[in-house]
Amino acid sequence: MGRYLQLLKLQLRTSALLAAQYRWDFLIDGLISVVWAAAAIAPLLIVYFQRAQAIPGWTLNESLVVTGWFILLQAILDGAINPGLQAVVDHIRKGTLDFVLLKPADAQFLVSTSRFQLWRIVSVGTAIAVFVIAFSRMGRVPSPAGFAQAFLLLGTATLVLYSMWILIVSTAFYVVKVDNLTYMFSSIFDAARWPASVFRGVLKFVFTFVIPLALMTTYPAEALLGRLEPLTLVYAVGASLAFATAARTVWLLSLRRYASAGG
Repeated sequence: MGRYLQLLKLQLRTSALLAAQYRWDFLIDGLISVVWAAAAIAPLLIVYFQRAQAIPGWTLNESLVVTGWFILLQAILDGAINPGLQAVVDHIRKGTLDFVLLKPADAQFLVSTSRFQLWRIVSVGTAIAVFVIAFSRMGRVPSPAGFAQAFLLLGTATLVLYSMWILIVSTAFYVVKVDNLTYMFSSIFDAARWPASVFRGVLKFVFTFVIPLALMTTYPAEALLGRLEPLTLVYAVGASLAFATAARTVWLLSLRRYASAGG
């Protein structure tokens, strides 16, 4: 474990040095992330402007907490998950994944931590600001238990998001291009900015159990709001472990189909 922590520290240091070489890019990208966060909130404000109780069971301020989680997870996805895993697709196409596989460390860990977009830390700050504004407007703060549950759910949501991306990237071992899959997943993930109660019928089932958007944003928001059911927390932990196990299994099976540049 200590060895992999050292590797992670080295990868983060390398990403920080690269970001330092392009300071203006860091600043501009940070400003763009703030604009993007504002764009994520705008549809919610428009909906509630037209109707006070637009989403059943959710006030505007409570829905802002869900959107805050969406902004936070988008920052994690674009800052820590996407950069490294997207490079895997190019390695597979060019047959240069050998350089990763020959290293004396787990290949999945190496590709997952190969790149970080550190400017996404600005979006993390924006998400925290959304939380502060939402709870200040409600005139209360989350309880210690709510904080603890939300922190645990942040871990489960990140694990599910990472596992789903591993599953998508693994398809590159079988097909030439996975761009359509990544675009489709990004489009679907956009729906996570809304509380899960907006979905009905088949969509509710899909976004709760198949692509668990509710687990990623609605459940953590409910934890901060102090109304998360204990069984829901158990489901979230179990689902995240199941997704992680499936992703690891698929990754290892997919590696067997890899043909190197010299193969």
